[in-house]
Amino acid sequence: MKDKAHDSVLLDEAVEALVINPDGTYIDCTFGRGGHSRAVLAALSEEGRLMAFDKDPQAIEKGQALEQEDSRFEIIHGSFALLEQEVRERKLFGQIDGVLMDLGVSSPQLDQAERGFSFMQDGPLDMRMDTSCGQTAADWIAETSEDDMVWAFKTYGEERYAKRIARAIIEKRQRAPITRTLQLAEMIKEAHPRWEKHKHPATRCFQAIRIAVNSELDDLSRTLEQSLECLKIGGRIVAISFHSLEDRMVKRFIQKQEKGQDFPPGLPVTEDMINRRMKKVGKFTKAGDEELARNVRARSAVMRIAEKIA
Repeated sequence: MKDKAHDSVLLDEAVEALVINPDGTYIDCTFGRGGHSRAVLAALSEEGRLMAFDKDPQAIEKGQALEQEDSRFEIIHGSFALLEQEVRERKLFGQIDGVLMDLGVSSPQLDQAERGFSFMQDGPLDMRMDTSCGQTAADWIAETSEDDMVWAFKTYGEERYAKRIARAIIEKRQRAPITRTLQLAEMIKEAHPRWEKHKHPATRCFQAIRIAVNSELDDLSRTLEQSLECLKIGGRIVAISFHSLEDRMVKRFIQKQEKGQDFPPGLPVTEDMINRRMKKVGKFTKAGDEELARNVRARSAVMRIAEKIA
């Protein structure tokens, strides 16, 4: 299926924040359809280099085409949680100038009903970013215990009616397999006692299932730590988040690295003992009116920037 036009969110802002050395080596953790990668390459000199990761085989096809066009670029099929391993294999550990993370599901994935991410179109309950392996959303729905389902809906979806919805799903799956997106969305709709204005009642549960199936938050936590180690002094992490769970994780990571080591009150401590590793650059950035008018999906995007100082 042909992709619809895809606008990379906060494109100019992200590239300006990331590329502080045109001769440097950079990483795009989520290639998607290549919008950010192409813009980064345009900002690099002939000496610059860009590596990109993606789980999605469709994205990898696009990335391989870009590899043929531009020798400064390399695409890697896999989770960005492989970042440190891949950087070490290329003998680039501690030499990376910037890491870009455009988190969450991409517009093309949402737009293709057969990928199973959307509760607005009927398709198979898949939701895997890497369709070549792993548990599908249908498998997760069929195999997950009620307690674990409640935990996921509460933790990953921030769904206050998690128990009620999980119980309804468990009851329905005992009668017949749940294999289609609209089938599941309708069940959640029926079980949900209070709908939020302008938000489909299945939004939070679909988000939770997607995060669980793709290990999104676990991968993000590992990658933030790995990115810091792989950066050179003065290198930057630029992270664009689309929901509060991701943004909170990025924000807390930056705060922790800015604050440094905790010590008991009253203990004499020198600055070098505190071991501050990063400083945040600016507060955060959101999409402007012009971008919001062009791309409604940019409305929830938050970009945070941090620079390695030690």
